[in-house]
This record gives sequence, structure tokens and C-alpha cells, in this order.
Amino acid sequence: MKSSVHHRVLIVGGGTAGITVAARLARKIGGSDIALIEPSDKHYYQPLWTLVGGGIFPKERSERNEATLIPRGVTWVRDAVTGFEPEENRVLTRDGKTISYDWLVVAPGIQINWGKIPGLKESIGSKSVCSNYSYQHVDYTWKTLREFKRGTALFTHPVGAIKCGGAPQKIMYLAEDWLRREGLRAQTEVIFTTALANLFAVEKYRKTLEKHVADRSIQTNFRQNLIELRPDAKEAVFENLDTKEQHVIPYDMIHVTPPMGPPDFVKASPLANADGWVEVDKFTLRHPRFSNVFSLGDASSLPTSKTGAAIRKQAPVLVRNLLSAMKGEALTAVYNGYTSCPIVTARGRLVMAEFDYDQKPQETFPFDQSKERYSMYFLKKWLLPEFYWHGMLRGIA
Repeated sequence: MKSSVHHRVLIVGGGTAGITVAARLARKIGGSDIALIEPSDKHYYQPLWTLVGGGIFPKERSERNEATLIPRGVTWVRDAVTGFEPEENRVLTRDGKTISYDWLVVAPGIQINWGKIPGLKESIGSKSVCSNYSYQHVDYTWKTLREFKRGTALFTHPVGAIKCGGAPQKIMYLAEDWLRREGLRAQTEVIFTTALANLFAVEKYRKTLEKHVADRSIQTNFRQNLIELRPDAKEAVFENLDTKEQHVIPYDMIHVTPPMGPPDFVKASPLANADGWVEVDKFTLRHPRFSNVFSLGDASSLPTSKTGAAIRKQAPVLVRNLLSAMKGEALTAVYNGYTSCPIVTARGRLVMAEFDYDQKPQETFPFDQSKERYSMYFLKKWLLPEFYWHGMLRGIA
């Protein structure tokens, strides 16, 4: 039998975006009539997984109980949304509930499509096939690196949007640095094969990365998309996105960044744009067709990198505009597309890329952030996790 309940504000997703919005909103209007739908009982600080795969931290440091992060007064609905009915202002859930709302915030994150590459899903975490995009298997990346002795170390970047566009490079740089420190670099060919046309979208930071790749003798293959894995033969099949020709690269270890996309229940909903993301105005974060719906984070159509740093700037804009909409006022808060990508280039070295919709640098610190620095590595390793848990997710930073 279906049950029905109503909330003034309903937030779909208890990841970075959902918790941050809930915390900020609860501080403004109290949590008594805010509900957050999230099925998972664990929450992960995923930016740390790069350092886990590089052998710097144990994966357990990235994990918290979801219950400890739900803002005071906010109702946690431990369920999963299966459908949206925005014309009726309601959502449907896995457990048979119908939940109606006055205002809806959609933030369920991005979906990882392991099954889209034949051979990947069944081999991940074994046979020298690793990926930092899975909590279950992220420590296998480090195990694979420790056991690697010689041959080809292959790293991939898929076609389409992914969580943190720089992450596929970060683990490659950490791996190359590790192999160099262990005296194995001369026996190793490091290859980065990416569906992108270059290493980074913003020229200022791209120049640094291109120089680093050249200095480290890393082979880069552009416009190449992984389409099949043959783990028993240790072969990766790539398609040239321009010519559609296929070719095979043998490997001794491979780090795969899997294809990603909007969650299926979002893609199939009236909220989605033609590409399956939640359609929003890129400045106000409001849905263009359903005025009581807002969205942010990885599931949204915002044309910027899908990172937690972007969410940190999106959340206050969304909350301000949502509160204005509740009062019938004009939406005046504007999101400029800011995002950040801390690119680890070695143990103790990092390029802090910050930029906006126009791919213009929007740097925080009074120095050239395109240079590799220990201070920025220290920031990522020690300060940003604390800032995340105790500031951002509490709605105070």
C-alpha cells in the first residue's frame, strides 16, 4: 500500500550537494519542514580517493556515517527516488512512497556506468585492473602499484562528463612519481589515453601540465576512447573518436576511469534536458519549466566541471534564490561557473586550478597557482578534508 507525505522543501540526494544545501537552508528557515531523501548510510569525501590510490591515506579516512551529517531538524528519508512527477509536485520512491513538496532541490549526483565497457565490471579490482572511482576497489590501485615491476602502465579518461575531470591524470602523476622513486621508471612506459583533445581546458594550467608530461616522458594519446577491456590478455581496445578506427594497447596495469552519466531515474524524468541532466538556468540554478524546482551538483546541466568545489559556490546561490522564490521575489544571486581542480602532479606537488564558465582563472591565493607547489599539496591533503567535514557540510563555509 502506498503512503503519502508532504514537505515544504524536499531535497533529493544526501551527497555533497544535498547535505550542503540542507545545512544552509536549515540555518535560514529551520529544519522542521525540510526533508532529504538518501538511501545510503555512508557518506564519502571522494576527493581523498586519489590519495588513497596513490598510497598516501587509507580509504577509511574518506568515510563517515550519513546519520552524523544530516542537519539538525531535517528529516532523513532513508529511501531512493525512482521517479519525478513535477506537474503534481511529487516524487515516487523505491519503497512505494509518494512524497509531495512545495519546493524541490534535485542533487542525486552522477551515475557510474561500469557495464558500458565490456570486460570492466567483472574485472575491476583484479587482474591489474584498477579504478579510484570505487570505494570498494580504490585500495586495489595502491596494491597494483606496489606490485608493479615493469612494463606498460596505462591510464584512461572516457568520453563525456565525469566526476572531477582532473582525477584520471592525478593518479597517473602519482603513479609515475612512485615508480620513479622506486627506481622502476626506466623499465616502465606510462601512457595516458584520453577522449579529450588536450590535457586541460584552461590554457594557463594546461601549459604547466604539458610541460610536466614532457619532462616526465609520459606518452599522451588524445581523442581515444576505451571501448573494451580484455583482462585475461591484458589488452585495452580504443576507438579514435575522429576516424572511428580501433586499436589495441597491451598493458601490464591499467587504471580505468569509467564512463558516467545522469542517473537513470533523472534521465527518464520530465526534469531532464536532451542529454539527461536536470535542466537548470546556469546562473540562477532554477529549472526553466518548473519554477519550484532547483538543482545543483553533478546531476545538473550546469556547464562546468563536476566537483565539490563547484558545489561550494553553487549551494549559497541556490539557497539565496530558493528563499527569494519562496517570497515571490526576483532571483538575484548569480553563479559564475566557478570550479576548482587541485591537480596532484607528484607527492608533495600540486597545481591549484580555479576557473569560471569562461575558462578564465579565478584564483584564491596571491600567487601564480599554475605552478606546482607544496603549499597547495598540503592544502589538499590536510586542510580541505577538514574544511569539507566541518565547514561546507555544516553550512558555514
